[in-house]
Amino acid sequence: MNTTRTLKRHAALVDRMSSAQGVDLEQKMMEGLLTPDDLGTMVLSCTGCAHPGDCEHWLASHEDGAAAPGYCRNLDLFADLKAGRRV
Repeated sequence: MNTTRTLKRHAALVDRMSSAQGVDLEQKMMEGLLTPDDLGTMVLSCTGCAHPGDCEHWLASHEDGAAAPGYCRNLDLFADLKAGRRV
């Protein structure tokens, strides 16, 4: 089973997507808007996505920022964090 590989892949996707959204996850944790458990939940949600390959391609061409694709399972959470709201 590739559980570790899957988690690492999706943790990287969440990290890259947060950067593309202009959201610094570490800073949001320091601000008290995000907990380590929240981040873990985001990664687990990402693992349920049917489009990780599409996401990787999207990120490759949007590293400088863009609204997250509509299929992103963390779309609303990124928007909340960007707006300074607790997830």
